[in-house]
Amino acid sequence: MSRKSKGLGSGKKLKNRRKGFRWNNKWFVKRTLNLRRKADPLAGSPMAKAIVLEKRQIEAKQPNSAMRKAVRCQLTKNGRHITAFVPGYNAIKFIDEHDEVIVEGIGGIYGKAKGDIPGIRWKVVKVNDQSLPALVKGKIEKGRR
Repeated sequence: MSRKSKGLGSGKKLKNRRKGFRWNNKWFVKRTLNLRRKADPLAGSPMAKAIVLEKRQIEAKQPNSAMRKAVRCQLTKNGRHITAFVPGYNAIKFIDEHDEVIVEGIGGIYGKAKGDIPGIRWKVVKVNDQSLPALVKGKIEKGRR
């Protein structure tokens, strides 16, 4: 037997009941309470500047056995620390400690990690205002700061 209100005057109660059930949907809760933006170190922006603290290597997930190159960096906008992947063959050599880098999302589903790199959500795009792919290809040289 259904516990829903029935009858001519029950419209408001049915509407409020439906409104209450929306809170069982995790996507509704995240959107309504702005939880994604609050949890995101980049605070909703597509890119952010950061200062490199250290270079590190991260072991790829099974079945791969590579050492993926990454940098640990501190965002200038809010001081949060993140780990960003460095794409490209020997690209890590163009990045030194205390360099200024620009990071963006790596492109995983729902802003999460992508591929065989565990727990890394960002990648380096520029180093000292110069494009990392152009540096790797040898089209430009790294500028001094």
